[in-house]
Amino acid sequence: MPIDVYNAILDQRLSELREDIFPRLRGHSHLTLEIGSGHGHFLTAYAEAHPGEFCVGVDLIADRLKRAERKSDRAGSGNVLWVQAEAGLLVEALPADCLLSRIFVLFPDPWPKRRHWKNRLIQPSFLDVLAAKSRLGAQLFFRTDHREYFSYASEVIGAHPLWRVDETLPWPFELVTVFQQRADQYQSLIVIRRDSHV
Repeated sequence: MPIDVYNAILDQRLSELREDIFPRLRGHSHLTLEIGSGHGHFLTAYAEAHPGEFCVGVDLIADRLKRAERKSDRAGSGNVLWVQAEAGLLVEALPADCLLSRIFVLFPDPWPKRRHWKNRLIQPSFLDVLAAKSRLGAQLFFRTDHREYFSYASEVIGAHPLWRVDETLPWPFELVTVFQQRADQYQSLIVIRRDSHV
């Protein structure tokens, strides 16, 4: 696909996303985001436990999001929005007055083959996009059962000027997800958005 056609498609999708989410985010200046929210188990429970936060769950698969929406509707959670989109595009589409306070990335696809590492979510370019839409002190919570991906993510985050790992903070909310239940072991990172001058 020619690059100009690809860019035109991205611009159109970005415009459609903004049209969809702007009215639904009105009045919410700080957001909690779960990337790859699946069937919504984690974020629905998190939103129930944190009624003062407005939560956004993003996933690529429509059926997952329909299930997630049914869960949050049954729970009576009025503080959750489900969006079908690619995560980077959603973050870019957020209104200028909406900043991310907490970001959860739980058991993302590790893309284990080296030639596929470019598809991993945790990349310098994606951390740039997140930083541009996050408040100072925002927290990124990353968890994986893939040891090599954990090492890779630790290295990428450690080299990024706008994020730093904080080993002193506790994990903010525990709910055993489907992937966590299947994992023999897992590792977690808590990462803080910092000023570029620090």
